Amino acid sequence: MTEKLNLSEAEWRERLSPEQYHILREAGTERAFTGKYEGNKAAGIYRCAGCGLPLFESDTKYDSGSGWPSFTAPLEGDAVEEHSDLSHGMLRTEVRCARCEGHLGHVFPDGPGPEGLRYCVNSASLDFEPRE
Repeated sequence: MTEKLNLSEAEWRERLSPEQYHILREAGTERAFTGKYEGNKAAGIYRCAGCGLPLFESDTKYDSGSGWPSFTAPLEGDAVEEHSDLSHGMLRTEVRCARCEGHLGHVFPDGPGPEGLRYCVNSASLDFEPRE
Protein backbone atom coordinates (compact mmCIF):
# COMPACT_ATOMS: atom_id res chain seq x y z
CA MET A 1 0.00 0.00 0.00
CA THR A 2 1.40 3.38 -1.02
CA GLU A 3 1.41 6.08 1.67
CA LYS A 4 -0.58 9.14 0.54
CA LEU A 5 0.99 12.56 0.09
CA ASN A 6 -1.47 15.29 1.03
CA LEU A 7 -0.46 18.88 0.31
CA SER A 8 -2.53 22.05 0.31
CA GLU A 9 -3.41 23.63 -3.03
CA ALA A 10 -0.93 26.44 -2.23
CA GLU A 11 1.83 23.85 -1.66
CA TRP A 12 0.98 22.12 -4.95
CA ARG A 13 1.08 25.46 -6.81
CA GLU A 14 4.50 26.16 -5.31
CA ARG A 15 5.81 22.70 -6.19
CA LEU A 16 4.49 22.39 -9.77
CA SER A 17 4.69 24.44 -12.96
CA PRO A 18 1.37 25.96 -14.11
CA GLU A 19 1.01 23.23 -16.77
CA GLN A 20 1.80 20.45 -14.29
CA TYR A 21 -0.66 21.92 -11.79
CA HIS A 22 -3.41 22.08 -14.44
CA ILE A 23 -2.87 18.46 -15.46
CA LEU A 24 -2.05 16.81 -12.12
CA ARG A 25 -4.41 18.76 -9.84
CA GLU A 26 -7.21 19.86 -12.21
CA ALA A 27 -7.32 16.78 -14.49
CA GLY A 28 -6.28 18.78 -17.53
CA THR A 29 -4.52 17.46 -20.61
CA GLU A 30 -1.77 18.60 -22.93
CA ARG A 31 -2.35 18.86 -26.66
CA ALA A 32 -1.54 15.70 -28.62
CA PHE A 33 2.02 15.42 -29.97
CA THR A 34 3.30 18.32 -27.81
CA GLY A 35 4.55 16.49 -24.69
CA LYS A 36 8.26 16.15 -24.06
CA TYR A 37 8.10 12.36 -23.56
CA GLU A 38 5.76 11.41 -26.42
CA GLY A 39 8.70 10.47 -28.66
CA ASN A 40 11.20 9.54 -25.94
CA LYS A 41 12.87 6.22 -26.69
CA ALA A 42 15.51 6.26 -23.92
CA ALA A 43 15.64 3.50 -21.31
CA GLY A 44 14.63 4.41 -17.78
CA ILE A 45 11.83 5.00 -15.29
CA TYR A 46 8.94 7.45 -15.56
CA ARG A 47 8.06 8.98 -12.18
CA CYS A 48 5.14 11.10 -11.06
CA ALA A 49 6.07 14.77 -11.53
CA GLY A 50 4.06 15.59 -8.40
CA CYS A 51 5.62 13.24 -5.87
CA GLY A 52 8.35 11.16 -7.54
CA LEU A 53 6.63 7.78 -7.25
CA PRO A 54 7.94 5.35 -9.93
CA LEU A 55 5.02 4.75 -12.30
CA PHE A 56 6.13 3.25 -15.62
CA GLU A 57 9.18 1.48 -17.06
CA SER A 58 10.46 2.44 -20.52
CA ASP A 59 10.24 -1.23 -21.56
CA THR A 60 6.43 -0.93 -21.48
CA LYS A 61 6.31 2.32 -23.49
CA TYR A 62 5.25 2.11 -27.12
CA ASP A 63 4.15 4.37 -29.97
CA SER A 64 0.37 4.15 -29.98
CA GLY A 65 -0.03 6.97 -32.51
CA SER A 66 -2.28 8.79 -30.02
CA GLY A 67 0.08 11.72 -29.45
CA TRP A 68 0.71 10.96 -25.77
CA PRO A 69 3.18 8.62 -24.10
CA SER A 70 1.54 5.19 -23.97
CA PHE A 71 2.41 2.25 -21.75
CA THR A 72 1.10 -1.31 -21.56
CA ALA A 73 1.28 -1.54 -17.75
CA PRO A 74 2.34 0.39 -14.65
CA LEU A 75 5.69 -0.45 -13.04
CA GLU A 76 3.93 -1.87 -9.97
CA GLY A 77 0.27 -2.85 -9.82
CA ASP A 78 -0.42 -0.44 -6.97
CA ALA A 79 1.48 2.55 -8.45
CA VAL A 80 -1.66 3.90 -10.13
CA GLU A 81 -5.31 4.05 -9.19
CA GLU A 82 -8.21 3.89 -11.61
CA HIS A 83 -11.37 6.00 -11.35
CA SER A 84 -14.48 6.35 -13.49
CA ASP A 85 -14.44 9.55 -15.53
CA LEU A 86 -17.73 10.76 -17.00
CA SER A 87 -16.41 14.09 -18.31
CA HIS A 88 -16.71 15.09 -21.97
CA GLY A 89 -19.91 13.07 -22.40
CA MET A 90 -18.22 9.66 -22.37
CA LEU A 91 -17.24 6.96 -19.90
CA ARG A 92 -13.47 6.61 -19.54
CA THR A 93 -11.15 5.23 -16.89
CA GLU A 94 -8.95 7.92 -15.38
CA VAL A 95 -5.51 6.96 -14.07
CA ARG A 96 -4.08 8.75 -11.02
CA CYS A 97 -0.85 8.45 -9.06
CA ALA A 98 -1.47 6.24 -6.04
CA ARG A 99 0.65 8.44 -3.74
CA CYS A 100 -0.46 12.02 -4.54
CA GLU A 101 -3.65 11.28 -6.49
CA GLY A 102 -2.37 13.41 -9.38
CA HIS A 103 -4.18 12.97 -12.70
CA LEU A 104 -1.94 11.14 -15.17
CA GLY A 105 -4.28 10.37 -18.05
CA HIS A 106 -6.57 7.48 -18.98
CA VAL A 107 -6.37 3.75 -19.60
CA PHE A 108 -8.05 2.16 -22.62
CA PRO A 109 -8.65 -1.51 -23.56
CA ASP A 110 -6.88 -1.27 -26.94
CA GLY A 111 -3.22 -1.84 -26.07
CA PRO A 112 -0.84 -4.43 -27.52
CA GLY A 113 0.43 -5.91 -24.23
CA PRO A 114 -0.64 -9.13 -22.54
CA GLU A 115 -3.49 -7.35 -20.71
CA GLY A 116 -4.54 -5.42 -23.82
CA LEU A 117 -4.31 -2.06 -22.04
CA ARG A 118 -3.04 1.34 -23.18
CA TYR A 119 -2.11 3.76 -20.41
CA CYS A 120 -2.29 7.10 -22.22
CA VAL A 121 -0.38 9.57 -20.03
CA ASN A 122 0.38 13.30 -20.16
CA SER A 123 4.12 14.07 -20.40
CA ALA A 124 3.69 16.98 -17.96
CA SER A 125 2.55 14.54 -15.27
CA LEU A 126 5.84 12.63 -15.57
CA ASP A 127 9.54 13.03 -14.83
CA PHE A 128 11.94 10.72 -16.64
CA GLU A 129 14.95 9.12 -14.94
CA PRO A 130 17.31 7.64 -17.56
CA ARG A 131 18.87 4.26 -16.84
CA GLU A 132 22.62 4.47 -16.43
